Amino acid sequence: MEKKQILCIGHITHDRIITPTLPQGVDCAGGTAYYVAWAMHHLPHDVSFGVVTAVGDDLQHEVERLRQAGTDIVDLGSPTSVFFENSYGRNMNNRRQRVMSKAAPFTVDALRDAQADVFHLGTLLVDDFAPEVVEYLATKGRVCIDVQGYLREVRQQRVYAVDWADKLRVLKHTDILKVNENEIDVLTDGERDLRRGAKLISSWGVREVLVTLGDYGSLIYADDRFYDIPSYAPRQVVDATGCGDTYAAGYLYAQAHGAGYEEAGRFAAAMCTLKLEHSGPFDGTIDDVNSIIF
Repeated sequence: MEKKQILCIGHITHDRIITPTLPQGVDCAGGTAYYVAWAMHHLPHDVSFGVVTAVGDDLQHEVERLRQAGTDIVDLGSPTSVFFENSYGRNMNNRRQRVMSKAAPFTVDALRDAQADVFHLGTLLVDDFAPEVVEYLATKGRVCIDVQGYLREVRQQRVYAVDWADKLRVLKHTDILKVNENEIDVLTDGERDLRRGAKLISSWGVREVLVTLGDYGSLIYADDRFYDIPSYAPRQVVDATGCGDTYAAGYLYAQAHGAGYEEAGRFAAAMCTLKLEHSGPFDGTIDDVNSIIF
């Protein structure tokens, strides 16, 4: 794989989505790598992008679908795939999650050939990326992390939010960290003031802290300044799964085009609005995104 502007590393997952309108559940692919890859596919292909994943035999067809769509993707292989069951109530900002199976973690040796300006690490479980993997990638490019997986402890398949022991070691090598309001609470040992929490995370070495707030928009802290990003009302709310990944994809895409923090945040927020209106990954166009912003 040639060097990319953005390289997403993470597991494609088998997801079962249960909502009030889908009480029996629907099975589909998911995971950061999946949602980011398809979002990037539907944007203009003027940013070089690739994916490194690791899946079992059950998800080989999803890797092939992305490959056939033109995504440069490497599958490192795994005995089994990650299998999540996600249950949502009427408030789509909240979910209960179970882990039915896990995949092999990413290692330094497996990523020796990975080259990128920005490595976006889609952590799904705490052992996906050991600290030495983040340290190694940080020597080769900027590191962007979706923190969610680092804060998940699995007990008898159920997922519980916990802080993680290596956070200070990892975050000092992290350029961009995406968190939501619940994750910032866990990370900062109960700090309820989002601005103080973002500043604390920044003091650990993170250069850009992205706090997604669901219906309330998002907050970006970078260069000692806060940027309040509005949310854009969707025509209907169908499925929030993958919204955080869609936000990250939009933010990194806009930054690759030279956008500043606020402009990138607004672009990301507009992509999330379109994603919320249906199940599955973002499938709009850049014109659709811009029509929401402007």
